[in-house]
Parts: sequence; structure tokens; C-alpha cells
Amino acid sequence: MSLELMSLILLGGLVFLLAFGVEIAPAMGIMAGLGLLLFVHQPLDYFARCAFDIMNSFTFTAIPLFVFMGTIYATTGTVRSLFSGAEKIIGNLPGSLVSAMIVANAIFGAISGSSLAAAATFGKICFPEMEKAGYDPKLSLGAIAISGTLSVLIPPSLIMIVYGGWQDVSVARLFAGGVIPGIILSLFFIITATILVMRNPKLAPRTTTKFTRGEKIKVLLDLLPFAIIIALVLGTIFSGVMTPTEAASLGALLSIILAVVYRQMTFQALKESMMTAVNISAMIAFVLFTARMLGQVFQYIGLTEAFSAFMMGLPLGKYSIFAIICIMYIILGCFFDALSMLVLTLPFVAPIMKNLGFDFIWFGVAYVVLAEIGLVTPPFGLNLFVLKGFVPKYEITYIFMGTIPFLIPTCILLVLLVLFPELVLWLPTLLYSK
Repeated sequence: MSLELMSLILLGGLVFLLAFGVEIAPAMGIMAGLGLLLFVHQPLDYFARCAFDIMNSFTFTAIPLFVFMGTIYATTGTVRSLFSGAEKIIGNLPGSLVSAMIVANAIFGAISGSSLAAAATFGKICFPEMEKAGYDPKLSLGAIAISGTLSVLIPPSLIMIVYGGWQDVSVARLFAGGVIPGIILSLFFIITATILVMRNPKLAPRTTTKFTRGEKIKVLLDLLPFAIIIALVLGTIFSGVMTPTEAASLGALLSIILAVVYRQMTFQALKESMMTAVNISAMIAFVLFTARMLGQVFQYIGLTEAFSAFMMGLPLGKYSIFAIICIMYIILGCFFDALSMLVLTLPFVAPIMKNLGFDFIWFGVAYVVLAEIGLVTPPFGLNLFVLKGFVPKYEITYIFMGTIPFLIPTCILLVLLVLFPELVLWLPTLLYSK
């Protein structure tokens, strides 16, 4: 059977299943099973061996621990102090609640790694406060949706863990590479929100509350435990004292202790956090092993090699090919979640990036920025659906319209990463040059 016909059967079947509402993981699993039987001639028990290999990865065991760490803060309500504290620190900016929410999201991203958890947490906590204060709903919801994506860029990031384990790239170096772009994008979001409110004061009421220096110092002391936990988790990773998995277990333990100290830990919150971590981790594991199976089928029939040869044969420069890949990811992001898109396309894209001479640490961070766009673009932007669940009176398209102004700085950051790769590579080089 020809490569073209086998590719048509596999890719056409995948599109057909997705079009009829089958979830991405079962759809990939079905087509991988057909490919194993029809083209690779391997027994289906190969699925079990692949699933065991995925679950037996020491790198991937960090995922449930980081998810649990973030859900503890969310379910116990401890994260509320991040929002209220950030509001007091930057309360003089136009649209201060939006800026405070972005700052709190950035800090939460450094203790979570899950965009969906961030969107759910701040949609539940911040939007009622903004609505009560008279903020424009479109601005509020758009800012919450887009700033939730900071959790996949600012370490620890679940996407970076998967990418690192998938491509055999140092997760610690990936984390270090995401620090500076994450800070820059957070500042870009704050600047964007401030400009929007300054141009149209009707979007947000004018801030009248003034906070004294003493109140701001007290807030900094209140936020100190979060800063210590972030410093311990990321510091032990960057220094090499702990692996990401070991640091994740430390962070999970410290999150429980902090919730107990704040007297917000309950048995129900602990149980809910554990179940959330199990559910998310099981979903990720299902996606990972079905995608690996399908990728191996693609590799066996020669599709990945043929696609790489085709792209490399185009009469274009390396940055033009990268631009095509960026456009592909932006389009795919409208229909796939970031994780599924990553593991489904890496067998095709990774060889191209290698042949073009792109650094895999740099590309991992660039992919995360592209994935951020997909998280807030309809029809399947997951952050939009999460917020829709908390505020059902607003449509998906309405929430998306609120994110559009914030997509501009996201695209600007991507351009900056291309023009100045050192924004990603400087810190990993500094930390691991020896």
C-alpha cells in the first residue's frame, strides 16, 4: 500500500472521528490501533507496553504533584490573598483590579502550571469582584482568560514537562527559559490593560482607595510565604539540588502546610485537590500514550520523514518555514488543546526544527507562546469554556472579543523571541554553563 493511501486513511480517519465529536485521545487511540493492525502488523498488546513506558517515566511523575500543588491553593481559597495583595500594591493604576489579577495570575503560575486551573480559580474569585466594582465584563473576562495562559509559560509548566520528557530535553532548562518571557508577557498584559482603560475610562471605574506605605509593606509580608515556596521549588530545580519531580513533591507538601497555617485546610478541600490531580493526570497520560502510539505508526509508514523532506525542500529560509509552522499551530490551536496539539505534531515538527538548526529549549518556549493563543481562540479555546462555565450568561464569542487586545502583545513577544533568542537562552546558559 502506498504512503499516500496509508496517510489518507490515518489522517482522514482521525479528522472524521474528531468531526463526529470523539475526544482527541480515544480518536488517536482508535487510529493507532488500526495502524498497528493494518500497516505495522503489531499485536494490540503493544498499547499496554507503551502505556506502561509513559506512566513509568520519572519526569512525568512531576505532573500530578504540580497539579495537586495548584489545586490546594485554589480549593482552599488561599489564592485570594494573592489577588487582594496585588490590588493594594498596584492599586493606583487605571483598571487596577485587572492589573492586580494579572499579577496574581503570574504568581499563581509559578506555583501551579495549569492554565485551566488558573482560569477557573480567577474566574471564580476575581470576576465577581470586578463585576461588583463596575468593570466592563468583556475586559474582565478577556483579561482573566488570557492571563490564565501565563501558567503554561511561567515555570513550573505542565506543557514544558511533557515537551521535555517527549523530546528528552532538560525540564530544568525549559523552566529557566520560560522565566524572562513570562515576566515580559505579564508586563505586556498590564500595560495593555492600562492603555485600554486610559483610552476608554468607561471600561473601569476610577480608583479612589489609597493605600498607605504601611499597608503595602504588610501586604508584602502576607505574600512572603508564597515567595518562599516559589523560591524553594524553583531554586532547588535551578540549582540542581532537586529534580523537578522532587521539587514538585516539596511544593505539594509546603502548599498543604501553608493552607493549614492559614486555617483554610479542610478534609473536603484535600479530597477535592487529590481527585482533581488524579483526573487531570489520567487525562494527560491517556493523551500521551495514544499520541505516542499514533506517532510511531506515522514514523513506521514513513509519513514523518516524508513531511520533513517536503518542508526542507521548500525554496524558503529557516525563518519563513518557522513562520509557516507558527501559522499551522495558530490554526490547529482553534481545534486542539495545547497538550494534544504538542504530542500530535512533534513527530513531524521536531525533525524540521532540528534540521533548521533551532535550539530545542528555545523552540519549546516558543511553542508554549503559540499554545497560549490556542487556549483563548474559538471554537475550542479551553480557557473560554472554563470561564463560560462560571459566567454562563456570556457567550464564548463575547469572552473571546475581550481577549483580542491581549493577543497583540502575545504576538509581539513571539516576534521578540525570534529576533532575540537570548530572551529564552540567556538564563539557562547562565545557570548551566558549567
